[in-house]
Parts: sequence; structure tokens; C-alpha cells
Amino acid sequence: MHTALRAYGEVLRLVRRLPQETRGYYAKYARENFVNFREVDPNDAGAIDELLKRTYVHSLWVLNKYSVDESVADKLKGICSA
Repeated sequence: MHTALRAYGEVLRLVRRLPQETRGYYAKYARENFVNFREVDPNDAGAIDELLKRTYVHSLWVLNKYSVDESVADKLKGICSA
């Protein structure tokens, strides 16, 4: 659970790097996704790992969409692959 909260916080930090007019949408999108998966069994390491990988991949996709350098997601990569 702690790792998921760290990932969520980092995603919100990355949202701040997006254009102003898109931040609200992506912040809401991130929250909805984290809330939708809160019922995942915290003892199911495979499911948690898969969700964290998806978090990172989706974040990179959004950053690339708005031409934000991927290197800003290095901290998220560390969280999601730990």
C-alpha cells in the first residue's frame, strides 16, 4: 500500500509538468484509476507489480504526448520497479 501511495504522489507531481489546461483532467484520471484498484489484495504481489508497471507505462505515454522529457519520470520508475 505504501508503494502505491508513493506512486500516486509521484504521478501527481508529474501532472504538474503538463500544460496547464490538461492538469485537471490528468489529476482526476490518476485519482480515479488509483481508487478503482484499491480493492486489489495487497498480498498479491503479482497484481500490485502489474498495476505499478501500468502506472509507469501510462505516465510515460502521457509525458510523450505532451513532449515532456521522459527523464522526469525516473523517480516513478524507481518506485514502480522496486
